[in-house]
Amino acid sequence: MNHITKREQEILELVSYEMSTKEIASKLYISDLTVMTHRRNLMLKMQVKNSAGLVRKGFEHGLLQVSQ
Repeated sequence: MNHITKREQEILELVSYEMSTKEIASKLYISDLTVMTHRRNLMLKMQVKNSAGLVRKGFEHGLLQVSQ
């Protein structure tokens, strides 16, 4: 898997909390298009087809952890 940027890591974490593109954009003060671009780049790097795949691979690769 290719290197994940700090911003991509932020997007991945917010996706794992079931946040929508609009919610992520608002929280990070970026455009919807920028969020979609980061999500697309993550999917390419992690070789997955959707957000569920991103979250699964995120846990598999230690990029996400269960919060308590």
